[in-house]
Amino acid sequence: MIDVNELRKGVTFEQDGNLYKVLEYSHNKPGRGSATIRIKARDLRRGTTLEMTFISGNRVQDVRLEYHNAQFLYSDDQFFYFMNTQNYEQYPISKDIVGDMAGYLKPNLEVKLMFFGAEALDMELPTSVDLLVTRADPSVRGDTATGVTKKIITETGLEVTCPSFVEEGTVIRVDTRNGNYVTRV
Repeated sequence: MIDVNELRKGVTFEQDGNLYKVLEYSHNKPGRGSATIRIKARDLRRGTTLEMTFISGNRVQDVRLEYHNAQFLYSDDQFFYFMNTQNYEQYPISKDIVGDMAGYLKPNLEVKLMFFGAEALDMELPTSVDLLVTRADPSVRGDTATGVTKKIITETGLEVTCPSFVEEGTVIRVDTRNGNYVTRV
């Protein structure tokens, strides 16, 4: 058991039989009374996000998780398939759990899978990925002095805001933490 004051971004805990990962944390101490801890957490099995409020001093069950390096293979209508790089075992992960991270996944990408027992629950992407630009509007001559940006579409369907000089066929590096353009590769 851990105190709710120890909950921080990225901490995983169990409550009422569900596993949650903390996305946001705030501590509020009014002038009188007990402090309250508000968190935004994601249910790791369902993929839903919810807000929780705890009173300082409450406790939640901490969880031991295992991490395995895996390689993204392919996806179908319901699942994304990953292969453990050590023993070549394959793990299907639901599209609900992958969520917005799907835009960064391309075949052979190395990720870290998070396991609770034998159940794959979450994944950790590398900090940046290289993606091919498949659709970009042409640049307008004379727009170079003001740092003009435009929206482009990558090979995975991800929409990224880039400088105007990025064209179709260019490989760009995208930060997976915030979805921002980093550089041309």
